[in-house]
Amino acid sequence: MNAKHSFQLLALSLALSLALNLAVPSNLALAHAGHDHDGPAGQPPAAHQEKASVRFADVPLLNQDGMPVRLEQDLVGERLVVMGFIYTSCTTVCPVVSSIMGKVQQQLGGRVGEEIQLVSISVDPQRDDAKRLQSYAKAFQHGPGWSWLTGSQYAITETLKGLGSFSADLSQHPPLILVGDGRTGHWTRYYGFTDPAVLVAEINRLSARRVHAKSTAIAEHNEVQP
Repeated sequence: MNAKHSFQLLALSLALSLALNLAVPSNLALAHAGHDHDGPAGQPPAAHQEKASVRFADVPLLNQDGMPVRLEQDLVGERLVVMGFIYTSCTTVCPVVSSIMGKVQQQLGGRVGEEIQLVSISVDPQRDDAKRLQSYAKAFQHGPGWSWLTGSQYAITETLKGLGSFSADLSQHPPLILVGDGRTGHWTRYYGFTDPAVLVAEINRLSARRVHAKSTAIAEHNEVQP
């Protein structure tokens, strides 16, 4: 086998590995024909990250059970949060983003629903009502602690603007996952198809910072005791 054939084989193996690791569940009904993200087929956007400052709009939203929620008050609070932005009629990028979050939930296990909250926000509230989100979520969710949100056009627009994820054109909406600590306000935006292990590592880093901060506070308190 010459060098050229060896390189081609390696490239094919890497491509198959990515497809298997981030495969969309087979039971997802991709019959939701609709708008897809623009971009060359088969070329996922380059993954990169940036520190973020977020603002939570105080607007009413609905979860997949049709229950009213406030994002900051009811879901974020002082929790560690992994937040994605999708719409159900997207058949390319969004199912992969949701699949990545599903793998994050699996890797974090029982911590999700306790100290950790997962959130997916539809950027297409005109089509994505609670019932449709509930059906879509079944393909990706593995247990409690993951809320799928929609709402009025105004409420979603204000929410997305505050989180730095608003785009007037659905097809131009970037693949994005936001990870942060509701207690400290430390947030990072991850663009593209981020390895789930990277997101889990960030959650673990934020959790470790909490433990360190608590230990430091206890030590300082003991030092000043008479």
